[in-house]
Amino acid sequence: MSAETLPEGLRRAVARLARTPRLLVVCDYDGTLSPIVADPTQAVPRPESMRALRSLADLPDTTTGLISGRALRDLAALSGLQAGENLHLIGSHGAELDAGFAQALDDDAQELRRRLEAGLAQLVGRTPGVLLETKPASIAVHVRRADPAVGESVLDAVRSGPARWKGVHVTEGKAVIELAVVETDKGAALDMLRHQADATAALFLGDDLTDEKAFARLAGPDLGVKVGPGESLAAFSVPDTGDVAVLLDYLLAERGAWLPGETRRSGD
Repeated sequence: MSAETLPEGLRRAVARLARTPRLLVVCDYDGTLSPIVADPTQAVPRPESMRALRSLADLPDTTTGLISGRALRDLAALSGLQAGENLHLIGSHGAELDAGFAQALDDDAQELRRRLEAGLAQLVGRTPGVLLETKPASIAVHVRRADPAVGESVLDAVRSGPARWKGVHVTEGKAVIELAVVETDKGAALDMLRHQADATAALFLGDDLTDEKAFARLAGPDLGVKVGPGESLAAFSVPDTGDVAVLLDYLLAERGAWLPGETRRSGD
């Protein structure tokens, strides 16, 4: 695939974005950098996208980041990226930052998380295809591998049960519901990275309902790109993760050519 496969309007928007003085590039992980798979532990990112993100972070006045619903430790292990001055990893929908929690867990929050873990384990039991993912500040219930009717029944039970407990913050995505003991918001995490990088424009790419909070924070010269089908606040969309790799590589080439003295390209 080459940049010519991207819609013409999107190519023009990326070329304009590449010429902003201080650029921020942020991606979701699952469904954006990595194809969606039945087993979340096997979600391997496209190597072309990883190379492009690393190379973008090496450019002057350019910051990159990942904001994912995954626990920070899992995000680092699966992506193979190491956080640095111009490359940031944020897990748990914005609750886990490079340097620790965005909001410290007090005794009440820790007790609530223990109650959630026990309550969800009892509710789910050994239901085939249902997976509990435990994170430092939340528990996610995945039903992607379950029979659709069974999965929806489990999600309904979570919605009408533990999701209504006092102090629980609910985030829903594709075939998953997550219950957190602290407030999580990808949009707030994007704003934090923007402020930290003093960015003059930002690119955000994501595929899920949780990414809409980040798309909602984009304005002015910013650019949002939805991956996959469905309505979105993003101005543009691309079909799949292969197009994300092409877009990131195109952005790298355009920005490398525009920055004074820069001739590096992805893969160099």
